[in-house]
Amino acid sequence: MADNARAKRLADLIREVVAQKLQRGIKDPRLGSHVTITDTRVTGDLREATVFYTVYGDDEERAAAAAGLESAKGVLRSEVGRAAGVKFTPTLAFVADALPDNARAIEDLLDRARASDEKVREASAGAEFAGGADPYRKPETDDEEAEAAEAADGTAADKDGDAS
Repeated sequence: MADNARAKRLADLIREVVAQKLQRGIKDPRLGSHVTITDTRVTGDLREATVFYTVYGDDEERAAAAAGLESAKGVLRSEVGRAAGVKFTPTLAFVADALPDNARAIEDLLDRARASDEKVREASAGAEFAGGADPYRKPETDDEEAEAAEAADGTAADKDGDAS
């Protein structure tokens, strides 16, 4: 089993070779400039490589690009073998990357949150605080503070006086 650094280097090499070959060497019209290689992963034994790609376009173009990648798999594998110089060239598997779909879903959720925040902001535009701007009670004058202290002492004295 190869070390992880070697698998990572091979994965990076495969990503670069496949991207360059798709851009310059493959004449398939289904694999135009709208196919992007996003990531490559290689198994620990360096026998299988998974190449993740995205396609700029609609579902029909995505299906056409997937068919084009499957038909060009042999040419791409031989080019990877030539560039890598390893004993066994890994088999290539092409998987459509879910990153754009996830990003689109997150953007939709953020848009909904922004709209909800805007509704709350509009509803609270003319609103006032329920108990005033400062929720803590503060004595307005020294006289009120003295009266509050006397009232507290008086109730305590009444309670003591009732018990006798």
